[in-house]
Formats: sequence, structure tokens, C-alpha cells
Amino acid sequence: MSDSDPHIHVEARVGRGDAATRTMMAATFGLAGDLPSVVTTGCGLRVPYAMASARPDRVTCLACRAHARREHLRLAEEVERLSRMPGSTITPAQGRLAADRHRGLAQGFSDTES
Repeated sequence: MSDSDPHIHVEARVGRGDAATRTMMAATFGLAGDLPSVVTTGCGLRVPYAMASARPDRVTCLACRAHARREHLRLAEEVERLSRMPGSTITPAQGRLAADRHRGLAQGFSDTES
């Protein structure tokens, strides 16, 4: 971890949001775990949690942007594929909506104006 790194990164585990999981657990069970103080990023660094974002307009590390783009495209394909499987708990239409959201996020990470 470098104190001189000015970039905003993205967590390596794109789409698995620990903060979202924490919110769901708090809403369901009234329990709230602590957020990590340090996270591993898409570019392989370990940075303070406050120096990571899931929002494309905030991430300034180019390697993290590329990682997030790849991961969102992968998640889009996966959710579409799983939604078409027999016994899926989501419909193909719901799968397409989720996949479109991931593709939109991937597009946001591919824009390099940040």
C-alpha cells in the first residue's frame, strides 16, 4: 500500500459489493459488520477502502478501469446465461435487464475521460 498513490481504484471483486452485502444483512437481521479498512484492487494494489469506488466517474486508475470493464462484461454474460437455465429464479427478461445494467457500467469504465 502506497501513501503517495493519488488514484481512485476499483475493488478486485467487482459486482460482489461488500457494502451492498452489509446493507442487506443489516436490513434483514439487524446486524452490521465492519467494512474493511483496506481492499485489494483490480490493478493488484491494496489501498484504503476510502480510495476505492464502484462508480465509473470516480475511478482514475486506468488498470482498475480496464479490470472493472472486463468484470462487468463477464457478469453480464453470466447473468444472461443463468437466467435462461431451467429452474432459474429470475426470468430471461430480468436477466436481460441486469445484463444491460452491467454492460452500461462496462461502457462507463471504458470511457477514459476520468
